[in-house]
Amino acid sequence: MQEPLIQQACDWLGGQQQAMIDCLEALVNIDSNSDDKAGNDAVADLITQWLEQDGITVIRHQRPDSGDILEAQLGGADQGHALIMGHRDTVFPTGTVASRGYSQKDNIGFGPGVADMKSGLVMNCFVLRALSRLPSCPLPVRALFTADEEIGSPDGRAFIEAAAQGACAVLNVEPGRVSGNVVTGRKGGAGFLIEVTGKAAHSGVSHADGASAIEALAHKIIKLHALTDYEAGITTNVGTITGGVSRNTVAPSASAQLDIRFVTTAQRDQLYQAIETIIAEPEMTGTAVTIEQTSEFYPLEARMSSTLFELYQAQAQAIGFAVDGEFTGGCSDAGWTASLGIPTLCGLGPVGAKMHTDEEYCLLDTLVPRTQALAATLLNLHNMSAASEQ
Repeated sequence: MQEPLIQQACDWLGGQQQAMIDCLEALVNIDSNSDDKAGNDAVADLITQWLEQDGITVIRHQRPDSGDILEAQLGGADQGHALIMGHRDTVFPTGTVASRGYSQKDNIGFGPGVADMKSGLVMNCFVLRALSRLPSCPLPVRALFTADEEIGSPDGRAFIEAAAQGACAVLNVEPGRVSGNVVTGRKGGAGFLIEVTGKAAHSGVSHADGASAIEALAHKIIKLHALTDYEAGITTNVGTITGGVSRNTVAPSASAQLDIRFVTTAQRDQLYQAIETIIAEPEMTGTAVTIEQTSEFYPLEARMSSTLFELYQAQAQAIGFAVDGEFTGGCSDAGWTASLGIPTLCGLGPVGAKMHTDEEYCLLDTLVPRTQALAATLLNLHNMSAASEQ
């Protein structure tokens, strides 16, 4: 019954290549660093305009400090909906577009956020536009466009979890891997700020009267790094350290930033406990250590994507391209929805590479087929839901 709908959606999308490239250029040419509310809201303005032109309902949640949250709806907000997601923010500072805006060479598009993930935003817009042209849709579809994923979604997480409630599946359009694969598993991660206080003293005259915060921090770093377990997929990394006032002063203060990565939520809980124990252990008389969590992502465990991936893989094959699943150590918003027990798939966006660098690029000829595959998957989700109930 659904094949004519899929054909109709894919036929329309097949003629949208240049329109998608034009939209991608427009989005890339707006600076939208996570801290740039005005830029993120300007991206939201364009997305709203494109969707409302086709009669798609867009709800805008005004946010006082971060970019507004956009939520689009097709077929109402009923339970059992499908949720598609994407973030508008990039890692590039405001002003980047002025010196390095969108450019194109043959099949490759360049520019800040062109792959991560302005092309995914375009893809979600065109999926919604394609579905809105159908005489019917087998289940409601909601789309969320957030604005702070690159800094851990401190504001967006609550909206993601709310939009996912009752969903039968979540599809996140982070960039496809350079291999062409989609992401079926991701590590979770967290960031921490460690601060140490000690006691200053002259390093030559009264060394014994001091208590070195740097020395205490060094002991902590060695213990924290010892938690790394490559076989289990666990890593701990102190990436920055600061401290002290001069070479000849016993350091009265020091700080470090810790990054951790893990594969499962069980590992997360164990790591948190181990870190808490290490921080609480006394190192040196006269020093004190505190730790503050600064960011977090939950993992996308592979078991949460297996059935959904099989469905997507079949649609991709029918459209004409082969795709496999891939695990990555990077984090994304997909972890929030997978942790709720909802089938979740990530990396469905157009293929790109060198994200977060000046050489970031997107393969433009993957825009249409990847969008067609997502549309076909959405139109087939009722089959997956029915199978899970048997």
